[in-house]
Amino acid sequence: MAGIFPIFYSSLSQDISTRDAQFWFNICLLVSSIAVAIAAPILGAIADVGGGRKKFLATFAMLGITMAAALAWVQAGMWIVGLVIYGLGKIGFAGANIFYDAMLVDVADEKDFDLVSGFGYALGYIGGGLLFLVNVLMITQPGTFGIADVSTAVSISFFSVAVWWAIFTIPLLRNIPEKQAKEKQSVGEAIRNGFTLLRQTFAEIRHLKTVLIFLCAYWLYIDGVGSIIKMAVFFGSRVLSLPNDSLITALLITQFVAFPAALFFGWLGSKIGPRNGIFIGLFVYVGAILYAWAKLETAADFYKLAVTIGLVQGGVQSLSRSLFARLIPREKATEFFGFFNMVGKFATILGPTLMALVPVMFASAADRDVILVVILLFVAGGVLLSQVENVKAGN
Repeated sequence: MAGIFPIFYSSLSQDISTRDAQFWFNICLLVSSIAVAIAAPILGAIADVGGGRKKFLATFAMLGITMAAALAWVQAGMWIVGLVIYGLGKIGFAGANIFYDAMLVDVADEKDFDLVSGFGYALGYIGGGLLFLVNVLMITQPGTFGIADVSTAVSISFFSVAVWWAIFTIPLLRNIPEKQAKEKQSVGEAIRNGFTLLRQTFAEIRHLKTVLIFLCAYWLYIDGVGSIIKMAVFFGSRVLSLPNDSLITALLITQFVAFPAALFFGWLGSKIGPRNGIFIGLFVYVGAILYAWAKLETAADFYKLAVTIGLVQGGVQSLSRSLFARLIPREKATEFFGFFNMVGKFATILGPTLMALVPVMFASAADRDVILVVILLFVAGGVLLSQVENVKAGN
């Protein structure tokens, strides 16, 4: 999603203008994000009353797997087909993660939430990083792998993602226990009761002050995290004029650094509490932005930034998940994680909007000055987070 498809889409859409290509790509991202955001709490409520988190997870994962494989047959000029497949694949990926995140309360005791969540993100980074590394090598050196050309290597890469995703989903579906609903319900009953539960949860969240404050804080600072993820490659390409291979190398660095870092943050959260661990991550993010604004010039500087971001990215994500798991009613985990994921999908809106407004409001602002506004998201999110109790294991 981050490293190969944007370049692939650029080649698919050579027949239209750059402005139109960017417009439709953004529309695809927006529509798929809104679709998941709207469906997330509804699906969570239905899964909680009817059981079957694994069934929902498998359904969405299969959608993503099928779409990843389908991209292997998309050819030049088929940019509309490519975008539709990509959008559906994003829905499958994000939808499956709703139920994957909610299963944290099934597979771990509360005292282990931080560690298990950290392991989940760490292994996700290393798994995705390993396959991404192989795919990058295939695309940059197709002859070494006995592949005819770059185009064929890209197609094989998409198909390899589908195979990898399917293989590593099987152990979860076969071996991970899931708490079943107290009584069997038909699909229709589960849907009706799910909507009833959803309405109750809306009302409940308004009275669960700590959960509401956390979701507001999470929305702000995770928007900052997402803005940096999406901004970094563009910033390196357009502002610093770095070559594509340097940008891809930076993405790989972030993936592999995030593996041990997420493990460390999982351990750290169990010792000092997840909230304090998140604070450390937000502080580092603010420092990274200031560094990018004042010092970032060369590819070597960009690699240093990639290492810094990799050190805290997985930690902030994993500790946010484990802290939220401690704040919510355990028996409504999927439904509440539906709201958690909904907030996450509506993130990466404020950051780009604020950055777009900076040149309008401040005509003398330089290109790199716009990134400073993202600091506001981390500061505001941190202030709200300070109002949330630092719930540790055993509290």
